[in-house]
Amino acid sequence: MKILVEKDYEAVSKKAGEIFKEEISKKPDIVLGLATGSTPIGMYKELIKAHKEEGLDFSKVKTFNLDEYIGLSKDNPNSYGYFMDTELFNHINIDKKNTHVPNGKAENIEEYCKKYDEFIAEAGGVDIQVLGIGENGHIAFNEPEEALSVGTNIVKLTESTIEVNSRFFDSMEEVPKTAITMGIGTILKAKKIVLLASGEKKAPIIKELLNSNKITTKLPASFLLLHPDVTIIVDEKAYKG
Repeated sequence: MKILVEKDYEAVSKKAGEIFKEEISKKPDIVLGLATGSTPIGMYKELIKAHKEEGLDFSKVKTFNLDEYIGLSKDNPNSYGYFMDTELFNHINIDKKNTHVPNGKAENIEEYCKKYDEFIAEAGGVDIQVLGIGENGHIAFNEPEEALSVGTNIVKLTESTIEVNSRFFDSMEEVPKTAITMGIGTILKAKKIVLLASGEKKAPIIKELLNSNKITTKLPASFLLLHPDVTIIVDEKAYKG
């Protein structure tokens, strides 16, 4: 596990952008694992900038997102499909047919979850996956539990996650209570993983993760300790508290 400590969120985003830009340049038909939330937005801005100013080519790139709320259609402004279009896809030359965000309106969600993992495998697997981390140690929507799913699955969101995500909605009541998420096993199949964290609120969980030498479902991010190629990029506030 490689730790990179940058000055601030802007520097974290720039460093993450450089890593992804290098990987895309080396492999034009790369498969990217993408995340939503406020953490990766800065990195996406760096990739958009690289596309517009340096000609970074996304025409052959494929993407798979970690998760989506169940019940929200892609045209819902609070959906992760809408988020990805707004924050990245609409600003680069990617073929939308090559972008995949879980379908929160699928008729048979359980069957769809199995197919989502199959779609990833058929694409050759994720080459590089970006992750954020929750204050309780969740990655994607894999919350601290007695047991964690291996593959893409349906999850019930915790009250703390609902509360954190409510900032994107008009009220807590509007926040969906369930979601589709890549499981821990699906995430760990990525060839390379980059986890981003910034701000004082993330400092306790980053400290716990970095000092951990045990795997526990109570700290879902601890499973990253099993992966051979993980880079954690944090700013000074997330590292020192």
